[in-house]
Amino acid sequence: MKTVITLLKPRILSFKFKRFSSDNQDALVKLSVFGTIGVLFWGGIFAVSLRVLGYFKGIEELGDILAYKLLSMVLLTFLSVLVFSSILTSLSKLYLSRDLPLVHSMPVSSYKIFIARWIESTIDSSWMLIVYTLPVFISYGIVYQAGMFFYGNIIFVLLSLSIIASGISSLLVMLTVIAIPAGRIKSIFVLLGLIFFLVLFFAFRFLRPERLVDPEVFSTALIYLKALKTPAPPYLPSTWAFDSLKTILEGKAVKSLFHTSLSWSFAGVVVFINIIIADAIYIKGLSKTQTAPSRLLKRSISEGRLLFFLSRPVRALAVKEIRIFFRDQTQWSQLFLIGALVVIYVYNFNALPLEKAPIKTVYLQNLLSFLNMGLATFVLTAVSARFAFPAVSCERESFWLIKSAPISLRSFLWIKFFIYFFPLLALTEILIIATNILLNVTPFMMVLSIVNVFFMVPGIVSMGIGFGAAYPDFKSENPAQTVTSFGGLIFMMVCAGYIGTVIILEAGPVYNLFMADINSRVLTVIELIWIFGSFGLAFILSILAVVMPMNFGEKKLANTFL
Repeated sequence: MKTVITLLKPRILSFKFKRFSSDNQDALVKLSVFGTIGVLFWGGIFAVSLRVLGYFKGIEELGDILAYKLLSMVLLTFLSVLVFSSILTSLSKLYLSRDLPLVHSMPVSSYKIFIARWIESTIDSSWMLIVYTLPVFISYGIVYQAGMFFYGNIIFVLLSLSIIASGISSLLVMLTVIAIPAGRIKSIFVLLGLIFFLVLFFAFRFLRPERLVDPEVFSTALIYLKALKTPAPPYLPSTWAFDSLKTILEGKAVKSLFHTSLSWSFAGVVVFINIIIADAIYIKGLSKTQTAPSRLLKRSISEGRLLFFLSRPVRALAVKEIRIFFRDQTQWSQLFLIGALVVIYVYNFNALPLEKAPIKTVYLQNLLSFLNMGLATFVLTAVSARFAFPAVSCERESFWLIKSAPISLRSFLWIKFFIYFFPLLALTEILIIATNILLNVTPFMMVLSIVNVFFMVPGIVSMGIGFGAAYPDFKSENPAQTVTSFGGLIFMMVCAGYIGTVIILEAGPVYNLFMADINSRVLTVIELIWIFGSFGLAFILSILAVVMPMNFGEKKLANTFL
């Protein structure tokens, strides 16, 4: 372990001196901003969990069953997300990190390097999930008045699940890398992770957990209770964690030790197997990753012919952007994730039980359609954070070529803008049109949604490119991770403010227009002035959202040095 601790020291020291140095005031400011937002988010989760569990607790006989069912679902979701996160993190830490050649040149056994990297991977993939699920479990302790032993056991249970998930993921990664080089396997694991997520989502949807609070969907009370009391599969690690926490909540602290010990014993077995396998095949798999990866997608159309109307320097840069996107497997493989996002988004609207709502369907449909504009643009913001925001950072060390090219930084940023604008506009319009068709909205709301999204998408994409240019990270191993930086946080907050402002400006006028159409009445002069004024302000705000971030990004990027 002394060697392993020595291998972990660079990570520990870099965290200590880079993030907490008194000389780096910007880092302290960023840490304060992130910390404040994180605490507020944590508190929100805690408040909602406490409210829901308090409501369940107030239901006689049935309340405890519902609370335990929710606890089982939370733990199963926790384990599933951990496995998904650990697969990608293990692959990056064990095979794709840039410092691996230096580390493996040291006189240290490969399995010890594996242990150090695996510990880093486990921490990176699980710490945030543990932190933001703690309020849920703490709420259980407060509502059920559990003792201090319960709160200590929460940490032991979550740590064991994190070790199990990370161990299974690293074992899967090592065995697969032996058959396929990691340069190609990264995109394959993204697809596998996507498939795993889709299977989990649809399995969760087919279970229809919302029925647990709607007994009317069951023919008899006995069938309802049977559905609630159906035990989870005993071979799942999440089941052991659930049994451990449940027995403590029931006042059986000694019995819970058995389930906790079962979880930790399996975690120990997984770690032991990983070390044995790593000693045998880890270095062999690493040597295979040094081969050049081949592309899974090949160009069949010349991009230059499609962009013939552009000047030669601009066309060359646009072609470069398109080719780099499709050559980078971690970029184009995300298209499958976008496709899955569309399917899930549309399916959720299809599953809405509008006929059971106390509000008239015609009002509810159009209300949901209006709110859906905000929801769809929030989804667009998340997608832009994955593609548009890191677009400038993807240039990495070759950014000096862009600055020395016979093309201005303004043109460079606008090329980036249009490369992402048209696909993201098509994506958002598809979401809006498909969900409005499912909601069966009025023609007025359909046209309003389409036009509104058409003017909001350019602003969000411009913010992604502009703030990405203002806060680039050309030395990041994975430019997609730059969205978790200070600049990424500013981008998300400004986008949220922009979307919220537009929705608030248009809410009143849209309601008046909709009610006037329903009641077949003529709008007053004051209402017309209000409507034109609100939509005019929203239009001006959308224009500013396009122009200002691009100018800000251009000025900041001009002073950026590698």
